[in-house]
Amino acid sequence: MAETVRMDISSASILRGILLVILFIFLYILKDVIIIFLFALVLASAISPFANWLDQKRFPRVVGVLGLYVLVLGLGIFILSLVIPYVSDDISHLTSSIPTVVERVTDTLENAQNSSPQYLDFLGEIQNILSGLSGWLQQASQSTLGLVVSVFGGVFSFFAILIISFYLSVTRKGIEGFLSSIVPEKYEGYVIGLWKRAESKVGKWLQSQLLLGLIVGLMTYIGLSLLGIKYALILSLIIMVLELVPMVGPVIAAIPAVALAFFQAPSLGLWVLLLYIFVQQLENHVLVPIILGKTLGLNPVVVIISLLIGQQLAGIPGMVLSVPIATIIVEMLDDVARQKESRRSSS
Repeated sequence: MAETVRMDISSASILRGILLVILFIFLYILKDVIIIFLFALVLASAISPFANWLDQKRFPRVVGVLGLYVLVLGLGIFILSLVIPYVSDDISHLTSSIPTVVERVTDTLENAQNSSPQYLDFLGEIQNILSGLSGWLQQASQSTLGLVVSVFGGVFSFFAILIISFYLSVTRKGIEGFLSSIVPEKYEGYVIGLWKRAESKVGKWLQSQLLLGLIVGLMTYIGLSLLGIKYALILSLIIMVLELVPMVGPVIAAIPAVALAFFQAPSLGLWVLLLYIFVQQLENHVLVPIILGKTLGLNPVVVIISLLIGQQLAGIPGMVLSVPIATIIVEMLDDVARQKESRRSSS
């Protein structure tokens, strides 16, 4: 006789499940606000060591952190005032030259199609890709400011990130105090302990990525300038920004550089490809071990999966935040594994 398995689910369990689903929907609706707070949290994590050092030196925490913000913002505005005119000029020349380049390449492909009909479909696909790339570059060049604004969610969001991160940094144990106010008392100790372990890694990650981006951007600019590549400043700024996206960012940044160099001269395309490979190898084998070291200790597969999930959920901001969030999740999973191991050894 077959044995019947009966499962009883209480109404309280059903209610908790429904509330959990509603919570996730609510969080997804408010994802833009959550992204702003997470950016502020990562920024505050990078500033907190400096603020704590000020406390040790008995220097006013508010004055020191405020001075750091003013210095960084002033330096950023000064650099932008120097760079923007050159970038605007390069973008203008790039936009005007794209149709000519695409037309020249298209004519070459048409001649190849006439002489080699067997490659008709393949060359036709290349033409379609080039036409699409031309349209995308023209659109992107006309909305560069819109792209930057969309990353931070607008000027209001940018200043919201600065204000929230400033408040969390200038307040002693500001992040811990915020977590205490929103986390149930039962889990307060664990959550604060988890954050203290993750905070150091997240802060060092941001500091290291900014320094890596600056060094890689300067090396790329020098290399492209020596090779005589047009739009070297724009291309170096692209790789500097995309350094915030681990593994994937530098590869994406190399694509427009190699393409533009190839259109300028086929031999230059090869040299630029070799330049980007050299910079990447130098970064991976020299700069990263020295600057980043094993700050995060994440498996590369975990990094790739987190990048894909972040991009799917929130685009470029999601990709930037995916690695710090993955660090916190990995810390939680390590805690679970340690608890299981301790229970096994005690039994």
